[in-house]
This record gives sequence, C-alpha cells and structure tokens, in this order.
Amino acid sequence: MPPDPVPPEVRRLLDERAAARRDGDFDRADALRAEIADRGWEVQDSGKKSTARPILTPSTVDAGPTTLDQPAASDASVQLTAEDHGADFRRAVAGLAEHPPEASWELVIVDNAAAFDVHAAVRAAQLPVEPRIVAAPARLGWADARTLGLQRSGGAISILLDTSLEPTGDFVTPLLGAFDDPSVGIAGGWGVTSPDARQFEEAPPGEVDAIEAYCLAIRGEALAAVGGFDRRYRYYRHADLDLSFAVRDAGWRAVRTEPLPLIRHEHRGWESLAEPERERLSKRNFYRFLARWRDRPDLLLRPDDR
Repeated sequence: MPPDPVPPEVRRLLDERAAARRDGDFDRADALRAEIADRGWEVQDSGKKSTARPILTPSTVDAGPTTLDQPAASDASVQLTAEDHGADFRRAVAGLAEHPPEASWELVIVDNAAAFDVHAAVRAAQLPVEPRIVAAPARLGWADARTLGLQRSGGAISILLDTSLEPTGDFVTPLLGAFDDPSVGIAGGWGVTSPDARQFEEAPPGEVDAIEAYCLAIRGEALAAVGGFDRRYRYYRHADLDLSFAVRDAGWRAVRTEPLPLIRHEHRGWESLAEPERERLSKRNFYRFLARWRDRPDLLLRPDDR
C-alpha cells in the first residue's frame, strides 16, 4: 500500500471533522475545514469519506498558454470537463459526434484528474474534429476547471456543456445566433431572473438576469473582460450567477435562447452528495454571491422596489 500523502496532523483533523459531520455538528466541521486550510491543505469530500490535497495557487490555472488575447480560430469552442462519471461524459461526446454543429467549431476537454480513460472515450466516439485535451495538474475545483478550459478555447464564442446534457441536434447554431446582437455577452438554454438577488426563478426565453451553467455560452470579449469564474466556487452551485452578474456588470446583456436540442439527465454534482453536504456547500456559495452582488439592484431587470 502506498504511503499516505496527507501529513499525520492533517489526517487527525480530518478524522475529527468526519466525527463532527457524523454527529451533525457542521459548525465544528467547518471550523476544522478552515484549520486544515490554514495548514495548506484542502478538504475533499466524497460521500461519507474525506481526504485532503495541497491547496493550489492561482498560478495553477493561470500558467500556460491562453487564447483570450488571440484572434478567434473558429466560430465556437465547446468545452467538456471529464471528472468522475465516465458514462455521462461518453454520452455527451457521442451526442456531439452524432449531431456536430454546422458552424466551425472545436472541442476542448479538461481532463480534471478523470476517473476514466479520457483518450479512450474520445477515440470511441469518432468525433468529426480532433479535440484538444487539457490535463489539469491535479483535481481542480469546479470554477478552476472550467476557467482552465475557457482560457484554452479558441472560438469567438465559448460554450460550456455539462455532461448531464445529451445533444440530440445542433445546439451550437442557435446559441451563436444569440450573439448576432453585439450587446449580448452571455447566453444559454436556461436562464433565471430575480426581484432581489436572493430568490431566483426560471425565466422564459429573452433577456435574463443570469444564465445557468448547464449550457452557457460567453462571447470572447466578455470572457476577456471578466477572466472566468471566481475560483472560490469549488462547488458548482451559484458560480453561474456570479459569472453572469460579472459579465453584465461589464456592460453586456444575458439572453436565454429558445429551447435547445439537449436532453437533461441526472446532475451528478447535486445527486452524488448527501443532502446536508450539498445544502451546506450551496449556502456557502450563495452567501459568497450575496456578499458581492446584493447591493447591486441596478443589475436586476425587474427589481422589487418595495
């Protein structure tokens, strides 16, 4: 058995945190997570098990070539992230292979320390384009992994596609159509609005307050203006709200398209965690969002003035 890479003191804190979580003492668990972070380690939860890894610095994502300051090489970059659920990834790639976009496009795949052979999955799909596979130096959080792919995308429009979605047709062409309006910086198949930046509701096609990250497209100039997702969103919830508000704060509009030819399947980021853990992580991210945007009613399309 290989040696445990986690130092004994950090392992002891992990064990204490596991006990606190079993007892439902999540305040104590959060305090122990912070103490572990102070020692330079980041907690990684997977179901009832926990481990830790060295905290990555911003240079992890920022290092290497970026395409944000280069002329667009194609109409669109479609980005997938390969992580833990190989069947979901293969389903998404197979859909792209069967229903390729009519526009010029590239496929960027972030291998985020995937639990399966990404290259084999890609070969089996027989895609009409040769994908660019970007290997993360270690397992990155949700935001960092997506930003890594965005920074390596060469399309005029970059499209994040969650592996919970299955393409059943060319979804790229209608997405690109949203950007015919030069004021649109971000668009997607699902969008939300809010009267107060606290309660968000699904919105019909048209201008919205935020685009959900199931399928999120961003103009290259808007991406260059905001740089990507806030790296503090290690869990996916509300990171899309934050990015959408940042893009709109930079002067762009957000638009939900008409329904796209995409089937939504089980979302692993939500279903793979126990309810108390996903609720805790969701609340933490939402508090982070509120701290930045709750005093910006000017960014709401229909603010509640009561």
